[in-house]
Amino acid sequence: MLFSNAPILAQEASSKPDSAIVEKGEYLARVGDCIACHTAPEGKAFAGGHAMPTPFGTIYTSNITPDPETGIGRWSADDFYRTMHEGRFPDGGLLYPAMPFGSYTKVSREDSDAIYAYLRTIEPVSRENKEHELDFPYNNRSLVLGWRTLFFKEGEFKPDTAKSDDWNRGAYLVEGLGHCGMCHTPINSLGGNSESDAFKGGLIPMQNWYAPSLTSNKEAGLGEWSIEDISDLLQKGISNRGVVYGPMADVVYNSLQYLNDADTRAMAVYLKSIAQDSPEPAVSRLPHAESSLLVSLGKAVYDGQCASCHGAKGEGRPPHYPPLAGNQSIQMDSAVNAIRMVLNGGYPPGTLGNPMPHGMPPFSVSLSDNEVAAVVSYIRTSWGNTGAPVSAAEANQLRAAPLQ
Repeated sequence: MLFSNAPILAQEASSKPDSAIVEKGEYLARVGDCIACHTAPEGKAFAGGHAMPTPFGTIYTSNITPDPETGIGRWSADDFYRTMHEGRFPDGGLLYPAMPFGSYTKVSREDSDAIYAYLRTIEPVSRENKEHELDFPYNNRSLVLGWRTLFFKEGEFKPDTAKSDDWNRGAYLVEGLGHCGMCHTPINSLGGNSESDAFKGGLIPMQNWYAPSLTSNKEAGLGEWSIEDISDLLQKGISNRGVVYGPMADVVYNSLQYLNDADTRAMAVYLKSIAQDSPEPAVSRLPHAESSLLVSLGKAVYDGQCASCHGAKGEGRPPHYPPLAGNQSIQMDSAVNAIRMVLNGGYPPGTLGNPMPHGMPPFSVSLSDNEVAAVVSYIRTSWGNTGAPVSAAEANQLRAAPLQ
């Protein structure tokens, strides 16, 4: 949440918060996935120090425990709200936008106060914030003023009176605390995004994963899914229509599995509503002869390596072995995720609703670049799927890329 190297200047709050408010704040901190960023590997909860690589250098997350010297122990509720709402420290200093204040600005004062009350009850940890390692000129924090002018719009969430209570609650969670747009909205070279491109998907910088569009039914748009299947995917990490892997698996594990049924349903209602009709089928960038050879080889690889779990016709064995026929994530213009899954395998998260997940083994050692490209091409173009074939060069590029 708060990526800070600035001094703490506000007055320490002394009143003991109400237990119900603290419980609500703990829940909301889960919704915001605060622990994922503010806890370093093997570190203490919320004590910061988690390295976050960006195209501009490395950001180190801050200590948000109630330690008075190195954490936020001297911050008031007003200070905390200002940081969430305005993206500024108590002394007026500017936060780097790696902290999603562009989304958190929509969080209500009541919810901000609850999160603040919860954070004041956790174990204080004395841990100095680490200096960011940003390239020139991005290490000049005053440049954030220009970024804010271009990309930041301050203001709390305003309900749409023409929509249902479920829709508005879902919009509040998705657009605000859930900060889903941080990954699912395309990011430009300045690290910003456009409101007109909200939730249209894009490659996550430095992670080599593609966050699919939530508005396109060709990608992750959920307009054709049932509310139950969307809710299952969010809360359990698996559903009859698909399974989460990669960065989304972390989000489900740390955050979404803890949402109550009402909030999960509300998010499902909202996400289903923003999906649009599918675009035209993808066009292959490969010569026809090469595409045909890849698909022919891909069938042999698929039958030998994949069919036992995913079915001879891509029907899968849901929810643990997702169907590949008709699977939007297989057919996207970007084949990054499909290639990575074949190369590296993976597991959906272990959740309360799916405590013993079934995983997929990696094939990077046993399959060549040609075979990886072939099987991905076969899956993307078979059983009515309308994706385009991929090349061995694309497989090789991701094989060599570092895992995040």
